[in-house]
Amino acid sequence: MSADRRTRRRLAASVLVLMIVIGGFFIRLVDIQVVRADELSQESEARRSIPTTLFGARGDIVDANGVELADTVYRYDVTVSPRFVKDYTLKDEQTGERTTHTVAEALDGIAAATGGDAAAMFATIQQELALDPEDDHAYLMRRVTTEQFQAVRELRIPWVYFDRVAARTYPNGQIAGNLVGFLGTDGPQTGLEYRLNDCLEATNGSATYERGADGVKLPGTTVVQQEPVDGGTLRLTIDSDVQWYTQQTIADQAIAIGADWATGWVVRVSDGHVIAAADWPTVDPNNVDGTAPENLGSRSFSEPFEPGSVFKAMTFAALLDAGVTTPGENLIAPGRYPTIAGYSITDAWAHDDLRLTTTGVLMRSSNTGTSVLSSRLSADQRHDYLEAFGIGQETAVDFLGESSGRLRDADTIDGHGTLTQMFGQGVTATSAQIASAYQALANGGVRQPLTLVTGCEHADGTVTHLPSTEGERAVSESAADTTIAMLESVATDGAIANLISIPGYRVAAKTGTAEVAQNGRYTDERIISVAGVAPADDPQYVVVVTYGKPDTMKTSATAAPTFRAIMTQVLKTFRVAPSTEPAPRLPTTW
Repeated sequence: MSADRRTRRRLAASVLVLMIVIGGFFIRLVDIQVVRADELSQESEARRSIPTTLFGARGDIVDANGVELADTVYRYDVTVSPRFVKDYTLKDEQTGERTTHTVAEALDGIAAATGGDAAAMFATIQQELALDPEDDHAYLMRRVTTEQFQAVRELRIPWVYFDRVAARTYPNGQIAGNLVGFLGTDGPQTGLEYRLNDCLEATNGSATYERGADGVKLPGTTVVQQEPVDGGTLRLTIDSDVQWYTQQTIADQAIAIGADWATGWVVRVSDGHVIAAADWPTVDPNNVDGTAPENLGSRSFSEPFEPGSVFKAMTFAALLDAGVTTPGENLIAPGRYPTIAGYSITDAWAHDDLRLTTTGVLMRSSNTGTSVLSSRLSADQRHDYLEAFGIGQETAVDFLGESSGRLRDADTIDGHGTLTQMFGQGVTATSAQIASAYQALANGGVRQPLTLVTGCEHADGTVTHLPSTEGERAVSESAADTTIAMLESVATDGAIANLISIPGYRVAAKTGTAEVAQNGRYTDERIISVAGVAPADDPQYVVVVTYGKPDTMKTSATAAPTFRAIMTQVLKTFRVAPSTEPAPRLPTTW
């Protein structure tokens, strides 16, 4: 074979190989740029385009004056891209000098700025890489303050990133903590935080930013896909100053007398707004772990009790409304009032027949006299009047875990129980229900819906969660006003008049000392209360104070100083005008 032919063959073979190689490159190019273009583009974008969450702020909870009871502050999560963690070089912007920093130095800097543990951070990075060498995300520190975030950012560590997150704080601590509730790691846990989460909850947004090959976020590359929406502002009827004073006052006396628990309520008469609803013990939302589980909610709404003689105010209003007695009617309150099957009703003190007026029966808090009068009503009437005052049903607040208490129907109660219910025995009610009933008495017989929340204000100006304002008549205006006048006798001529009277103001009140039942029998434990209104000639505010199971001083006189202190503070805070005429001083005996 000639040299020319061999040369041509070698050349042809070379050209063929070259064409095959070029063809392979062409096919690969078509595959990359056409067939798999979208797939590869998305993969490339995913490697350099990093999604991030934009956190909306949870709505504030504020009192009637705008004081924040719960608000949102921003905290920062310090995160890292484990696969990019390595030593790095920084340039001094002023001198131009370059310095190299090790991973250990970087972690030590973060630990110093945040109070964290550098060794634990390094272990976290190593664990993440062991699970996935391409891992892009791990937490070094969570929920650091703005000051700590700024200190870490100034370290300029290229593989460290920050996520801004909203954190819940309670600026006033225990003040209204029983009402506000709190958030846990899994979200809202109790109180208004939980019950009205649909008002307060924020909607998070989303964004992406691009990252370079070295893992560093590229400036100016953030693109927002969805803006976050902050939660609404929940406005309460509570006055935080009055709430604080009420909490402190009931706590001081509860500790002094060794009570297991206490509640204190202030309600505005005209609209049923709850000005204060205090529980002791109570929760500090900033330190939930420091509170016993049974005190994390609001006892005022959730735990009913036999209220005792504070119930008699509603009973006498019912008697007057039904027209079966008058304030000055003369009657005998016997030492013992027989009922059924050998049962009888007695008073807290032994006595012979007492010559009392209807007003005197109420002032002296005679169970037997109350039974004499209550027997003039049918069993259905007794039940229906108490129900009209809100007993046996939840309040309009509809608080989380609220109890309706127990009011037995006429067809399920015997002839003894139907009378004892009229003086607060064998029936249970919450502090909220007692406060609501006295609001009705003070409001001319109209029970306004008990109101704790006036609305949820949204960023666009709309207001939701508006409460009902339509009242329900419990008794006639005449019956209610006359009952208030009769209750004034407790503050003018009663045994504890000197403990509940307030100079310059007419006060109408009723005391209660209830036996505590256990295992079907009444014990020597007591629940003591004082409930009342002022000024009696123009009722503005209701105050109800209750102590559960005190170790000492187990009579309602123990609750009287607290009632007077809170009512005095309320009248002063809201600049209520003093009374202009003296109390009527209705006859109590004959």
